[in-house]
Amino acid sequence: MGTAERRDAPEVGVAERPARMAGRTGPERGIPARTPDGVRAGRQRPLWVEEPAKRRRMADPVRTAAVRAVLVIAVTLIQAMVAFLCTLAGSWAAFPMVISSVASTVVATWAVVDVWVTRQVWNQRYGVVSEPSSTARQLRRERRAARRRERTARRDQERIARRAGAKRLSHP
Repeated sequence: MGTAERRDAPEVGVAERPARMAGRTGPERGIPARTPDGVRAGRQRPLWVEEPAKRRRMADPVRTAAVRAVLVIAVTLIQAMVAFLCTLAGSWAAFPMVISSVASTVVATWAVVDVWVTRQVWNQRYGVVSEPSSTARQLRRERRAARRRERTARRDQERIARRAGAKRLSHP
């Protein structure tokens, strides 16, 4: 059963759902529910309850920047740990690892700032704030007006072309 089917299916608890495995006929095991008196009832409650997300999903460019930042930070931490261990061991690789860790720290800082800037830019371009001065709303209004003007101009040109064509046919 896919996610869409599950969403449209009636609410069925774990106890009421039939077993899907071959050879099993009984209901799936759950946790027995307690009545207000503290006595266990025969009906079992589900192991978990799905709840809607509290926050909206991040925009694609912001999520991409965040994933990139996490990967860069992970590599930086690994490099720093290797540099530290090489220094403790007195290895010849300690100096190059320390230098690369410093460079990676700069890159990781840039990646985090990139997430922040990308988020701000996305919110400014596409986010709608409940204010009349919202940048996104103003841009949308301007785009709609430009499209309207373009459609009107195109219709006028077609109308002129039709009229001019009709005159040419009637007057050689």
